[in-house]
Amino acid sequence: MTEEHKRTVVIPGETIKEGDAYLPGEGTEKQGNKIVALRYGLAEEHNRLVKVIPLSGVYQPRRGNIVIGKCNLITFNGWVIDIGTAENAFLPIMETPRYVAKDRLDEVMKIGDICVVQIFSVNGRGIDLTMKARGLGRIDEGIVFRINSNKVPRVIGKEGSMIKIIRDYTNCNITVGQNGYIWIKGDKIEDELFAKKAIMFITEKSFMEGLTEKVEEWFKENGGVKKETKKSEEKSGDKKED
Repeated sequence: MTEEHKRTVVIPGETIKEGDAYLPGEGTEKQGNKIVALRYGLAEEHNRLVKVIPLSGVYQPRRGNIVIGKCNLITFNGWVIDIGTAENAFLPIMETPRYVAKDRLDEVMKIGDICVVQIFSVNGRGIDLTMKARGLGRIDEGIVFRINSNKVPRVIGKEGSMIKIIRDYTNCNITVGQNGYIWIKGDKIEDELFAKKAIMFITEKSFMEGLTEKVEEWFKENGGVKKETKKSEEKSGDKKED
């Protein structure tokens, strides 16, 4: 990791950088010529923009977030979804990908069903959801569990790098909700549990530098084999002896 991208744990009020060349980003503010942390987390500087990635706190819903929730109630015009916020969110009938008759809402989703949705509005009336984008909908297979939502950026990694590593070693599809709920779907339950175990390792070590390399080491120590390696082994195994 370069000096510019080096991350350090900071607490509120701690000076991260000094000098007029630096700009305050998320979780920081400028005090004189100093960039100061506003919350506990990992400080990072990139292109002179300094920000703090939180390591604790509650989920704050934002427009555009992909989240995973549970259907708590069916109304005459949609579904009330629990996404782990103080107030429930609402999925209107018009925000489903196909036409649904008002007397058949339970055919799309029943009370207790889990779904992947996207926040399209956060306002004084509440949180509105949509299910019209690709990858959204009811979850029928796999496992769903929850982590601290502030650990989500570490689980995803820079430009999805961490999730790619987990997929390569477990061959599982993984959807990470910004609210901390994670859906894992693999061919075998053993693969799904292996992926979950890796994610829990990441959340426990989220404060560490060089976490990507440590996760790679963890997989190797726990018998993980990358997808590319598996394919090459299968090809070599298919070769006939002369």
